[in-house]
Order: sequence, then C-alpha cells, then structure tokens
Amino acid sequence: MSASGRSETADDLLAALLDGMDAALCAFDADGVITHWNREAERILGWSAAEAVGRKGFAGWAARPADAQDVENRLMAALEVPGRQVNEFALVTKEGGRVLVRTQSAGVPGADGKPAGVYCAFTEVHTQIDLERSIALSEALMEDASWGVVLVDVDLRPAVVNAHAARAFGSGRTALLGRPLGDLLSQGVEELEGALQHVLAEGSSPEPVELWVSVPTPEGVRRRCWRCGFLRLGSPLAEEPVPLGVGWLFQDITEGRQAALDTAQLRFRSSQLHRAGRAAAECEDPAEAAVVRLDFALAGFAEHALLDVLDQPADPERQRLVRSAASPPLLPGSGALPVRYEPGHPALQALDRIGSVRSSAPRGDAAAGWAQARHWPPDSAHALCTVLRSRGRSLGVLTFVRGPSRAAFDQADAAYAEEVAARVAADLDLARAPKEAP
Repeated sequence: MSASGRSETADDLLAALLDGMDAALCAFDADGVITHWNREAERILGWSAAEAVGRKGFAGWAARPADAQDVENRLMAALEVPGRQVNEFALVTKEGGRVLVRTQSAGVPGADGKPAGVYCAFTEVHTQIDLERSIALSEALMEDASWGVVLVDVDLRPAVVNAHAARAFGSGRTALLGRPLGDLLSQGVEELEGALQHVLAEGSSPEPVELWVSVPTPEGVRRRCWRCGFLRLGSPLAEEPVPLGVGWLFQDITEGRQAALDTAQLRFRSSQLHRAGRAAAECEDPAEAAVVRLDFALAGFAEHALLDVLDQPADPERQRLVRSAASPPLLPGSGALPVRYEPGHPALQALDRIGSVRSSAPRGDAAAGWAQARHWPPDSAHALCTVLRSRGRSLGVLTFVRGPSRAAFDQADAAYAEEVAARVAADLDLARAPKEAP
C-alpha cells in the first residue's frame, strides 16, 4: 500500500473512532482553526462537521460575539499549560438556542514536541451533573449508607459490598467478595437465591421482601430479619439490556419484627388460655378438664403434652410418677403403670427444683436413642418439663415435647408452660379433693 493509501486509511479510522465516542469532541490547530468535529458535537450543537471544520474558533457561529474571544482564549490556553483544563461556558446551537457545556481541553504536541493544537471534549452540563450525581450516589451507598448494599453478579456472588453490609455479615468487605451466598448464610440462602434469580429473569421487585436468615459469625450464629429490595442492573452501553447482576439493598428489622412476633404470640397464647378455661368449665370431671387444657395448649406450641402425676403426693417416701394423660393420646391404659424415669431425668429434676427444666437432643448419632431413653415419643427433639403445684404441694410434672423441625424451648415458652401447669394442677387438685377428704 502506498503512503497516501495508508494515510487515507488512518484518517478513516480516526474519523470512525471520533464518531463512535459518547462525548462531543472537536480539535483545533495551533492557529485555532477547527480540524475535527464528531457526531456527538453535531448532535449537541446542530452544526455538522462540514459546517464546523475549517472555521477559526467559535466566533460568529457557535458562540455569541461577546463570549467568542473569551471562549477561544480559554480553549487555546491549553497549548501553554500542561495537563487538562476544565471550563464551562455557553455555546450557540444552529437553531439559535444556548447550551451550557463543560469542556476538558489539552494540548496536542507535534512531531517536534512543540504544541501543534488543542483537542476539546465537551458535554452538556446537566448530563455531566447527572453523571457526577450517579457517581456520588454510588460512592455514598458504598461508604455511608445506613443500610446494607451488595452488588451481586449473575453467578449470585457478591461483587461489591458496602461497609454496613460487611458489618451485618460480621466480616470484612473484601472477605465477602466472590464467595457463594451459601458460605455467608447458614439459613435463608435458598430464599435469597430464589429472589435474586427471579429479579435477573423478570426484573426489579416492586415490593420489599422480608427474609429471615442465620448469619454465622465468630461470636456464633445470629438469627436476623432483613427487609430487602432488589434491582436488576443492566449495561447502559449495550443496544439490548444485558444483565450485569442485581443490586441488593437490605435493612435489619430484627428487633421490630421480633417484638411484633412476640406480641402476636402472647396474644394468641392468652386467647388459648381463655378458650381452654371456657371449655374446661363445661367439664363435669376436673380430670377431663385438665386434659382439655392440654389440647388447647398444644396449638402452635408443641407436638405432645405428657401429664405425669404423683400417686402419693402427700407421702414423700412413696412418690411415683404415673402417666395420667397424653395429648394427643399415645398408648392405651394411661394411669395404670408408673413411668420408669431414670435418676436425673428432666421430669424428676423439675420436681426437685419446683420449677421448669428444658432439654434438647444432642446433634449427630447420639440423638438416636435420646427420646427413647427418656420415655418420650420417638420424634422428640426438645422437651420442657414443669412441675404441677397447687396449695403448696407438688402434684406431678407436665412435659411438652417438640419435634426436630421446631426451635428449642426458650424462657418465654417456659413461662407459658408454667401458666398452663398452674391451671392443670388446680384441676387435678379438685379431682382428688373428694378422695382425700377425711
């Protein structure tokens, strides 16, 4: 290829590159004559390259006469000053309107190293301000936001994590990057991944979502409730939307949500006690009333209730626990045989302490015979034993049992069990009263 051919090819390539830029760009030679003018400059000001190239400065066409000299002086000052110069001034469109632009200009050295011209990139000020606002918002979210912000890539791995989110996960920001969500959460990861996949496929979620998660930390596993919002991120440079990932914003609402749950639970349990009292009042036999109370107490609380009574409550030397009732019924013949609890059994501990005792099955292989050894139903994983007291005497033990799908009993559960036990004990005491009368 000849030198002239290579020169034409280079000029064509340069023109294509300039026209493909997102920013408006023009260039001046050392005398201030425009040598290049791209399509974005034409879009902003309306002047075509054919109308712009060859003109000296903006005087008489793209700038008001009063502004033209100042604009030219500030642009051409880049010939003598190293680095980029930033300026703002108003230019005139082909239709006669005015556009406030922000320019970045720099000198272009020639082959001898001396200034040969100036290039000037410019954008509309409002567009630049929008860009700067977006950048400032991103930086604020990543640093100072009072809620967690995580950018998740299409592989559902954190790509960017802000400081608040890192604290919520109990880890450093860089330690979370690129790790599967299953490594960061011990519970709730399925729900979270499902929400992220839905957003990637269908778009941003219109409403916040509340998720309960368990976060493993050096201090132990923390159960948290996060209110989450999800935004699908798409590339602004692609002709068609290309998902880059999901913006996940979350706020910890554990305290408020737990307080609401506790209030609802207390309201429900109070309602159950009231309903149980109304139903027990219709029973002629106080022992039957005690069983009715157990049926109402189980709702939302446990899978089984076991009622063991002392066959000789007045004689400490002959105290034996006898299975009086179970809800739901387990085996026929309740009350016929004593329950053979081994020394140290939680029910016997409750009798000794005159209080409540909580117990849970160990993890692993040791849990297999845990329930059987304690004479509890095979599906037992958690138990709460509380003593039955009436008129200053211990009448027996009431045991509530939960399966492995439920959480262990807590202090609030013990308080509720003790309230139920007090009412059941009153029924049992009333049932025995005629037999114990002199």
